[in-house]
Amino acid sequence: MTLLRLALMALLVLALSACSSVPRIVNEYKIDVQQGNVLTQDMVAQLRPGQTKDQVRFILGSPVLTDLFHANRWDYVYRMQKGNGDVEMRKFSTFFDVNGRLARVSGDVLAAQASDASAVPETRTREIDLGSIAEDSVAPPLEEKGFFGKMMESVGF
Repeated sequence: MTLLRLALMALLVLALSACSSVPRIVNEYKIDVQQGNVLTQDMVAQLRPGQTKDQVRFILGSPVLTDLFHANRWDYVYRMQKGNGDVEMRKFSTFFDVNGRLARVSGDVLAAQASDASAVPETRTREIDLGSIAEDSVAPPLEEKGFFGKMMESVGF
């Protein structure tokens, strides 16, 4: 009888210990979760004191949080949780005066310094002066339309 009890106890201990750990032969895939406003240094560098709320909204986007009790403060929060568990978090706040003009900013992303106010932000577009193109230059040939292009043209699009 004692041998049977001892065997049952050993079986119970083995069964309970088997539930405590799960072997991780294959790990599941976890996606990156991004929440809030993505603010880059270039975006924040475009902010200048005295800008209106509309100008700030155009540059940074709509704020994540506008407080009813602090109408002159906009908060931008960004949180990125990667699949491996790493979390990146940024907080940025803009403060406006009573006239609705940008007074100051604070947060993880730095604004432009006062000495940078005269600096023009780098443009990512390129201008071509069409007057500088020689008259005898040949324009590149138009691409021949494919099957769907010909079908759309035959329909009238």
